[in-house]
Amino acid sequence: MNTTAQGSAAPRRVLLKLSGEALMGGAQYGVDAQTVDRIASDVAEVFRSGVQIGIVVGGGNIFRGLTAAARGMDRAQGDAAGMLATVINALMVQNALERQDVPTRVLSAIEMSSIAEPYIRRRAVRHMEKGRVVICAAGTGNPFFTTDTAAALRAAELDCDLLLKGTQVDGVYSADPRKDPDAVRHDRLTYMEVLSRDLNVMDAAAISLARENRLPIVVFNLHEDGSFQRVMRGEGPYTRIEETD
Repeated sequence: MNTTAQGSAAPRRVLLKLSGEALMGGAQYGVDAQTVDRIASDVAEVFRSGVQIGIVVGGGNIFRGLTAAARGMDRAQGDAAGMLATVINALMVQNALERQDVPTRVLSAIEMSSIAEPYIRRRAVRHMEKGRVVICAAGTGNPFFTTDTAAALRAAELDCDLLLKGTQVDGVYSADPRKDPDAVRHDRLTYMEVLSRDLNVMDAAAISLARENRLPIVVFNLHEDGSFQRVMRGEGPYTRIEETD
């Protein structure tokens, strides 16, 4: 088990990556309200502890551009549809957080002023400093980039101390633990180990961006009650990815 998720000092500002699949719960498609409420409750407790929080939401529970492209759709068009799916998820997460009395702002990389503010880095930082959870929607606003890359980009832009990725399992394994009973979980990895071993954590662009900015990544199981709170306290299990000195 790891001893700390934060390293030597507790993070003041973090970015949480929520995949679209994380919002489905046990469903095959769409958003499960109970799952979103549970995640929102967990985020609210971390927020009340004084941590500034940004969230990047995926859209794979509604639409995935890469899958659509494989079926013949234009990739850029498919990615545009996928970015719109992330906005739907962002609004759902916003609603759940505000029912927990957590002030929020949704900032979209694609302009849609009637439902979200445009993403402007300084504005996002100011919202966080004023005690609001910032939910970043529409990925990077560009096709051919995943929301994992958007999460690494936003974490670097917003000067976050930590990038956390909530997944279906409790860290990074040598193989898929749901298929291989002999898969071994890694407590710690370097960015280059993730890239050279082609470990299925985030895409290479996201890992490379985190490496360039010396941004630690923590991978944990989002589907356990209170898991976000525990990992912020340094309680495992989880996998921490960073450069070793």
